[in-house]
Amino acid sequence: MSVSIGELAVRFGCELRGDPSLTVERVATLSSADAHAVAFLANPRYRAQLAATRAGVVVLDAASAAACPAAALVCVNPHATFARICALLHPEPFGPSGIHPSAVVSPDARIDPSAHIGALSVIGAGAVVGARAYIGPQCLLESEVLVAEDVRLVGRVTLCRGVQIGARTVVQPGAVIGGDGFGFAPEGGRWLKVPQTGSVRVGADVEIGSNTAVDRGAIEDTVIEEGVKLDNLIHIAHNVRVGAHSALAACVGVSGSTTIGRRCMIGGQVGIGGHLTICDEAVITGCTMVSHSITRPGVYSGGIPYEQAHLWRRLVARFKRIESLAERLKALERRVAPAQDLEEEEDD
Repeated sequence: MSVSIGELAVRFGCELRGDPSLTVERVATLSSADAHAVAFLANPRYRAQLAATRAGVVVLDAASAAACPAAALVCVNPHATFARICALLHPEPFGPSGIHPSAVVSPDARIDPSAHIGALSVIGAGAVVGARAYIGPQCLLESEVLVAEDVRLVGRVTLCRGVQIGARTVVQPGAVIGGDGFGFAPEGGRWLKVPQTGSVRVGADVEIGSNTAVDRGAIEDTVIEEGVKLDNLIHIAHNVRVGAHSALAACVGVSGSTTIGRRCMIGGQVGIGGHLTICDEAVITGCTMVSHSITRPGVYSGGIPYEQAHLWRRLVARFKRIESLAERLKALERRVAPAQDLEEEEDD
């Protein structure tokens, strides 16, 4: 697709510095862009690349515009504006409306005529697929699944019974939504499976990454509210609730019955214990272990950054001695305290 930068300026509310008739057809980085590409500058770490860029136009803020050697689209939020331009120039591919001959569709499933059902997909009894939905190849929609309008299941996505997916949500390959939660009751040294009778409700404008698993609720539903972004390889356990517009990076694990608030940002490999509450607008940095509820917005961290191996071994040795050092300190305080009391009495 080719579009003039003048049209981009008007469509996305940018101040244009350059020839409005110049056309671009793709996006690229500052370092690799050519005269037919759009690049952007949002992170100051890449400012050094701006002077040498060969991009046709650069999306940036007013503070950086003077240093731009190419045409500029000046805006307040370059990253967000670039994302919208990227979506325009590189639209998601959409298959033709209709059902592929190799797909297996239950007779009582309801498929909107404008939807696409890809090769080898299976649509179960009572399932509903909304307008313009894209069900990619090898997807499995079990019974009573509801897929709203403009949903995109890229491929090999599994939606288990009763799962609901909100409008414009994107689910990447390999994701499993609505599998049984990890529910077992101990009995006589063995484990008895607890039937998972809830389901999963996913709101509108959610994105769920590749090979992420969202478990169905044990009794009530697991809920992913609108605008949530889940990266690849995340595990959301049964009866978790993730608040609107929160973002969770790769390999996060959230234990059962935990509630995460709205607009939270959770870094990669964070582990969150069960039955906790994370308040709105909490930021948790990567590799943190959350074992208690967070009740006040802020930035929270845990774990220890890497060190050289010999220093790390010394630190670990000191950690192991902390308890004995604490006991020695208590004993010393008990010995010192009577002497201090005696001195105070003599002073009186």
